[in-house]
Amino acid sequence: MHSFLDLLRVQRWDDHRYYHHSLVNQSLHLLSALSFVGAYLIMFKDPWLAALIGWLVSMTSRQIGHFFFEPRDYDEVNQVTDAYKEAIKVGYNIRRKIVLMTIWALSPLLLVLDPTILGFVSPPRTWTQFWQHLGYLWLIVGMSGLIFRTVQLFLKQDLMTGLAWMTKIITDPFHDIKLYYRAPLLLARGGLIHQTLAPDDHDEPAESY
Repeated sequence: MHSFLDLLRVQRWDDHRYYHHSLVNQSLHLLSALSFVGAYLIMFKDPWLAALIGWLVSMTSRQIGHFFFEPRDYDEVNQVTDAYKEAIKVGYNIRRKIVLMTIWALSPLLLVLDPTILGFVSPPRTWTQFWQHLGYLWLIVGMSGLIFRTVQLFLKQDLMTGLAWMTKIITDPFHDIKLYYRAPLLLARGGLIHQTLAPDDHDEPAESY
């Protein structure tokens, strides 16, 4: 258990210090985290609606922060290149994210080409039914992405690394709220970059400018 918790802590720390320098990105992650928590709350009652919230609000805001606002030049604080960070990324690096987001963006075409989704559902008769089917389809895409990368880590690294990453992804919304709840205020005060300088500080960024 100690090894698992150590791996989880390291994965969270590396994700924070390497990929969350921008206050805009942190603020978007806060929005993403809050909407993910909302999606978790309704998951067991309306999983299709939870999936719609998860993809349309949580995932899009999160990835917009990474793609458009996070610095991709040399990381002076951690003394590493962007290429190095992408190479050691345990989960979905930019290339893998592009593949995943492309699959998600194109998946509604399946409902257009085959409204029964290979015979698993009846053709939707109303727009509400269409959105329900789309939500369930996106739920499958999200779960498949999580399971696929977890199994990859099982095979390429080890069982504990995969389990730690899966746990990190599932609990990220709660951890992100803890880390980034101040980001919108710091952004409103005129900050743009909020970099972590102390390697022993696993929760609070140390300086903004």
